Amino acid sequence: MRRAMRRALSAGRCLGPKVYAAAPDGDWGWVVAVSFFFVEIFTYGVIKSFGVFLQDLMSEFGETNNRISWVVSISAFVMTFTAPLSSMLSNRFGFRPVVMLGGCLISLGTIATGFTQSVNQMYLTTGIISGLGYCLTFLPTVTILSQYFSRRRSLVTASASTGECFSIFALAPVLTALKERIGWRMCLVVVGVLQGSIIICGALLRPIIIKPTEDEEEEEEEGANTPTKDPLEGTYALENEETRTSSDSGVQSLGASHTDLAEERNVPEQRSEEKAPLDPAPSSAPGPGPAPSPARPTLLDVSVLRDWSFLCYAMFGLFATLGFFAPQLYIIQLSVSRGVARETAAYMLSAMAVAEIAGRLSVGCVMNRRGVRKIYVLLACVSLLCAVLALFTAAQGFWGLCTCCALYGFLLGTVCSTHIPMLAEDDVVGIHKMSSAAGIYVFIQSFACLGGPPLGGILVDVTQNYGSAFYSCAVGMGIGAVFLGLVRPAKQWQCCTRRGRRREDREAAEQAAALQTKQEMPVDFLEVDVAMEPSH
Repeated sequence: MRRAMRRALSAGRCLGPKVYAAAPDGDWGWVVAVSFFFVEIFTYGVIKSFGVFLQDLMSEFGETNNRISWVVSISAFVMTFTAPLSSMLSNRFGFRPVVMLGGCLISLGTIATGFTQSVNQMYLTTGIISGLGYCLTFLPTVTILSQYFSRRRSLVTASASTGECFSIFALAPVLTALKERIGWRMCLVVVGVLQGSIIICGALLRPIIIKPTEDEEEEEEEGANTPTKDPLEGTYALENEETRTSSDSGVQSLGASHTDLAEERNVPEQRSEEKAPLDPAPSSAPGPGPAPSPARPTLLDVSVLRDWSFLCYAMFGLFATLGFFAPQLYIIQLSVSRGVARETAAYMLSAMAVAEIAGRLSVGCVMNRRGVRKIYVLLACVSLLCAVLALFTAAQGFWGLCTCCALYGFLLGTVCSTHIPMLAEDDVVGIHKMSSAAGIYVFIQSFACLGGPPLGGILVDVTQNYGSAFYSCAVGMGIGAVFLGLVRPAKQWQCCTRRGRRREDREAAEQAAALQTKQEMPVDFLEVDVAMEPSH
């Protein structure tokens, strides 16, 4: 019995919370990064490799390409639409159990898909069950990874997100060879069993607790009293300090919470000391009781919807998502229509995948450099991506289209690996509100995921030209770039407005305090007119 208890205690220490004075930029964060790499392989990697089973499903169920394609569309929509639910569960129960639950749902849905008898049943198993599991797995993992890293956050996140790109090379050929031997049904069962490894990845997501030392707290106080060179940066720091004890991010700050509780304990004592001289009767009320219990964590912090910089960033995500689907869906048909052989056109996707890996690693190295304004780097990449999408419509021949695919893959890697971690930057919402902000941001993106492919299909059917789908993607990406360019100006305007409002409130409070002090001032002299009585 004692040995079992000791093993349980040792296991709790091994997988318990990690306490740091600041974001470690390493240590257990590397384990979290590897976990995120495998999560990418078995979530987005499996979704992108689902086309391997397309012909088998069409012949098995006698369905059209459109009907089978809705399986992936429904899965992607559920994955993004239920993002707020993922944030709420993570804030309530923590990242680890949510990711483990998501791994169970993904594995269950994929295994059940191998025993379905109709496409409608696949809509339920792969579309809804696995789609919900994808949501509960991806967002919490990328959020806690951002909390373990600060200076290296961009590089580590971009490197770990290459898992989905590597899965296109490794997973898709293996699945193709495997289904030829054991059939597509048993192949999906094998994939579902492999996706069960996400449960192990979730178990490795140890909670992180930030406990600043006394020296660091003194430095923060001195830094708060010292004027900064950039007033906007000082406002950012002030706002982040105000939200440091917010519990919606999953990062716990012990030093701040202890200070707040101590202040709450001292408030009743100070008030009782002030009121004691005024009340001569002995008080029979009991003394101050135990410290009040801390407030329950906010499940979903919707206050980010009042942040103009976040609203502009969410609109960027909505319109930019329209530019993510056309090349993967229509590049082969576009190449064939431009005179490229269908067998040769398949290499377009390979060139795109290789370039995407290079893009993810390159943007991570660039954003890891000090002094780089990351949102401007993302804006440059989005603007170039818009130009490349428009260039697809004019490209001719194999090498022209292959060059466009390489450029598109490189720039797509830079955007896809940074647009969600960018929420942790102070230019948008900051690390302390990232969990709720990521859920709302991906939820807004879900509408573009659902409406983007049908919009491109309608344009292709009307114009009988596959290039028209790329035009719509370029327009959407261009509008997204405009909103992205407004993020930092919106942040500056809102900070200036809040700073002016605080100044007005402070002046009003000082005037009210001065007036109250003047009214409560004791009367030292009493002027009385004494009239002299006449003598008789």
